[in-house]
Amino acid sequence: MDSEVIDTCTDDGTTTNKTDNNDTINWQRFHEWLHCICVVTFDLEIGQAMEAIYPENVRLTEKEKMNICYLAFPDSNSGCMGDTKFHIRLRVDPNTENTNLNEAQLNFNKICLPAIRADPGHFWGYVYFRQIKDKTLKRGYFQKSIVLLSRLPFIHLFNELTSIVAPAFFDNDETMLNHVCHEINAWPALQVRETLTLNILKQAFQIQIPAWNAKLQVQGLKDDSPTYQEVNVLNAPVPTRILSSVHEIDIFNSLYCVLSNLHMLWELVLIGEPIVVIGTSPTDCSHMVQSLVSMISPLVYASTSRPYFTIHDSEFKEFTQRQTGPPSIILGVTNPFFAKTLQHWPHIIRLSDCLMNYNKLMADAAGNSGTPSVSRFELSKVKSTTITSKFLDTSPGVYTQYKPFLQRDKNLIKKVLLGVKTKRPASIQSTLIRRHLLELTQSFMIPLERYIASLLPLQRDISPFKSTPVPNGFKQDDFIATLENSGPHLTSTCKGDWEGLYRKFFLSSNFREWYLNRHFELTQTLEAHQLQALAEADLLKWTRNKQEVEIVDMILKLKDKLQIFDDTQQNLTQPASVVLKKETRDNLLRQIDGIRSTLPDDLKEIIK
Repeated sequence: MDSEVIDTCTDDGTTTNKTDNNDTINWQRFHEWLHCICVVTFDLEIGQAMEAIYPENVRLTEKEKMNICYLAFPDSNSGCMGDTKFHIRLRVDPNTENTNLNEAQLNFNKICLPAIRADPGHFWGYVYFRQIKDKTLKRGYFQKSIVLLSRLPFIHLFNELTSIVAPAFFDNDETMLNHVCHEINAWPALQVRETLTLNILKQAFQIQIPAWNAKLQVQGLKDDSPTYQEVNVLNAPVPTRILSSVHEIDIFNSLYCVLSNLHMLWELVLIGEPIVVIGTSPTDCSHMVQSLVSMISPLVYASTSRPYFTIHDSEFKEFTQRQTGPPSIILGVTNPFFAKTLQHWPHIIRLSDCLMNYNKLMADAAGNSGTPSVSRFELSKVKSTTITSKFLDTSPGVYTQYKPFLQRDKNLIKKVLLGVKTKRPASIQSTLIRRHLLELTQSFMIPLERYIASLLPLQRDISPFKSTPVPNGFKQDDFIATLENSGPHLTSTCKGDWEGLYRKFFLSSNFREWYLNRHFELTQTLEAHQLQALAEADLLKWTRNKQEVEIVDMILKLKDKLQIFDDTQQNLTQPASVVLKKETRDNLLRQIDGIRSTLPDDLKEIIK
């Protein structure tokens, strides 16, 4: 029977350097970065329980607390002794005070990269779990987790933050987390393009959050110039680390074990196929899920993902017992129960009981004379036979009957494996893989971007005295016809059935999300072009043979179009692709004043 989760949060006084009551403190800056910090403990009678929430004025629903509690501990007896770090993602309860993003996060979403937008429907949780033997406790073990809850998918930054905050909490007392909340509340505002210094417990991180129009490319094209690196700042007041990214993780440590299947997995993620990652460690599972999601960057993964998922999650039935088959989702699980429950899923990645660490891999490579071969280091093979629980219990690998449309790039695989033999750092290996996947995705998306740009009506079709034209429809066959002369085969090293892959992509949520965003951008572009045409037209000449009612109608039309455009821009939940020039806006306002001057005085006042 499932355990009941209760909230046992109690007052813990004030911090060592503050005398204000927490209820009277303005936590606005804190909530730009984090929603709250949770302490989850194991109660011998009821199981996982919410011990405390910081700041104390934060309110979570019972369902949210229950999901956090179950996700904060490894599901089943996974043997995670010592300290374990991983991240989770859970749905925000609708129609509650937590449903909406705050103003700072909404503004942030309009200027940041799409991949790092504040999540309007989910919390991200960054977990630090400690399990050690303790004979003084009745159960014989100390089990407790610290969870940093946020709307921001800053996986790298917040995982590093938990490594500082959680041990300090375990070594001190609960007042430590109160102090941490005050320090985060003193952080700079959430903003892009600026170098931000984040102080925490006599240490600091230095970060720079990329803007939406930053170059979407992996730098460091030379093998000895990784992008995923951290350096310490010399002569800083406190020990300071520069993080090269707030969200990117070291994908090599996960993807090397499925290296031979890399291109197939890229296809599966691209077309939104359901994938389950089964392992024994929440760290391995969450890391693998995040690595998979990032494979199609800069295209945003539009389906859902759960880096770590348990049988107690409130969405368990929704994701695992659908009559219409598995949803478009990537799940990370550790409970052996899932091996049987999800054996009907079409694509399963079974991680080994303990992923071989990089040092062992390099040691194996060093002991092998000559050039490493793919078969020597191929840690995962495609299992195309019928999936059974026996296979899942004993044999790691990728289980699928999917036939890839593209051939894998053997040169990439050889290059990565050569790096293993030469003990190339994992950060550089990640750069090689990330750059290759980025170029592959760009080769796939550029023909689509080029085609959708052609759907804009011609400039001569835009008239200030006619309705705004609409973009031409996306016709799949017309697009396919363009591939022969401008398809991805001209830029990509991967060969295969690109047309088949595109047709599969058209059925995915990734395509729908991309198309809706691009169609909206085209519509806004046409609206801006017509406003420009209206601003440049000789409307006074137009009024000479017009009735008063037509002139009034034109004034109202101009006002409405300008207001609708402004409202649309104001309510955007993503970066604005079209901005109306101030000169154009001023000209439109002058046009309105000019044609209003041709009306009788009584009508002027009414229109004004």
